[in-house]
Amino acid sequence: MAAAAERPSAGGFVLWLHGSGGSGDESRQHVAPYFSDPGIVSSVRLSFPTAPTRSIPCYGDAVITAWFGISEVPITAKTVRDEKEVLKAVEYVHELLDKEVAAGTSPSDIFVCGMSQGGALAIASVLLYPKTLGGCAVFSGSVPLNKSFAEKVSPEATKTPVLWFHGMADGLVLFEAGHAGCAFLEELGMSCEFKAYPTLGHSLVDEELQYFQQWILNRLGMAASGATETARPSSSSNHKDLQ
Repeated sequence: MAAAAERPSAGGFVLWLHGSGGSGDESRQHVAPYFSDPGIVSSVRLSFPTAPTRSIPCYGDAVITAWFGISEVPITAKTVRDEKEVLKAVEYVHELLDKEVAAGTSPSDIFVCGMSQGGALAIASVLLYPKTLGGCAVFSGSVPLNKSFAEKVSPEATKTPVLWFHGMADGLVLFEAGHAGCAFLEELGMSCEFKAYPTLGHSLVDEELQYFQQWILNRLGMAASGATETARPSSSSNHKDLQ
């Protein structure tokens, strides 16, 4: 797993995890423009690691980038993943977070985010991290661990706020999976802001990313004025994302 982290410095740190079949470079093209304003780029650092490649049986043994195995598609509220694989990926994310904290970044300025499988890994990583982070943003994702793991979630982790985006027309990670995931977080006592989009499929669109940008900046105590006018990439479909 090749990380693309930059040298730690003061300010916020956003770790973005791509969906299966994607890459860190592709995610950077979609997300980084929203943080390219001169008033933002010096204060918010972005990291876009790329998952390793693996053979996926449910796709005819196609070899793609994936954080963990894909048991079935579409992903529903009842889909079961290989917990060992998920936890191994979580360990990798925790290593990245620990390096940031050790380098002097405050946990409250760290955000773990992702699309689809990357979103699933993001929320699993936040739930199992022993510190309260600045936030977690999930785009078209799901909770990839059995609910029995709730006892492993520390009180500090439940204080991390979550922002969840999901399209009601999503055919790969069904809306029911996202809705159930957010409901589960609320059962844990977490704050989960759920943004539902009636006509959105399995893709990233400008409306989501604009809201995401402002959410990050607000939590860092930064003004978003001007930023939304300088970065408006066209809506980008994650058609390569298999889950």
